[in-house]
Amino acid sequence: MRNNEERKRNEIERFYDERTEEWERLAWHLPEFEVTKRYLLKYLGEKQAVLDVGGGPGRYSIFLAQQGHDVTLLDLSGKNIRTAINKAAEAGVHLDSCIHGDALLLSEYMYRQEQFDAVLLMGPLYHLIDEEDRKKALKESLRALKPGGLIFVAFISNYAPMQDYAHELEDFGDQKDLLRFLEDGRQKVTEEKAYTTSYYTSVSEARALMESENLEELVFAGVENVLCGKEKLLHELSVQQQEKWLELAWHLSSDKNLLGMSEHFLYIGRKSERK
Repeated sequence: MRNNEERKRNEIERFYDERTEEWERLAWHLPEFEVTKRYLLKYLGEKQAVLDVGGGPGRYSIFLAQQGHDVTLLDLSGKNIRTAINKAAEAGVHLDSCIHGDALLLSEYMYRQEQFDAVLLMGPLYHLIDEEDRKKALKESLRALKPGGLIFVAFISNYAPMQDYAHELEDFGDQKDLLRFLEDGRQKVTEEKAYTTSYYTSVSEARALMESENLEELVFAGVENVLCGKEKLLHELSVQQQEKWLELAWHLSSDKNLLGMSEHFLYIGRKSERK
């Protein structure tokens, strides 16, 4: 079992080490990036200690550092960490620490418990196909979070594979291959269009995971909603028109009737105060 877990982690690490466009991904996916940033701005106060777990090449880490927060970034990919260091220098901001490490082994790098005001877990749950690993990653992140602190968690919707094909109305083959994600969110790298081992989550499953840790839910949002798949059109608009549409998506993101339209969910919760 341990060898199988290590194999999956090595495969994911290798994928991101070899990926050339990861820094540019969020620049292209404006609804995901901009709506998430609005939530970070709304819920994070002045100069907080933030841990970004699985933060990739540091888009959110650098954004938060620019807002004056003290940010520690951890990612499984050494290439992502090196990119984050370089991009932070280009932006003229300082990241407190950039750690090449595993979200499942967070306590090995974070010796002090409850040292961060906020934790971002906006990536690892995409790739942990075993429920026990998703629970462990969440517990490890909460261990680092102060009582009363906020956790920001991202999930990929189990409707995302269908949305992905629907963007260009591609031939998806047998519809059973897509509909099965509504029952089983696991996708292996051998499957068509799999970018790496990945896991797709329903709204009820995501909420149940967070409720299992007795967190106070503040937000459950569908970040793309009406703008899902509209990236190309958005980039063709003027900055003013982009902003109008992004503001609309921000206002609609917590509308429960639209959650299934999004490829990504964002959960924001508060850790209970110490008893």
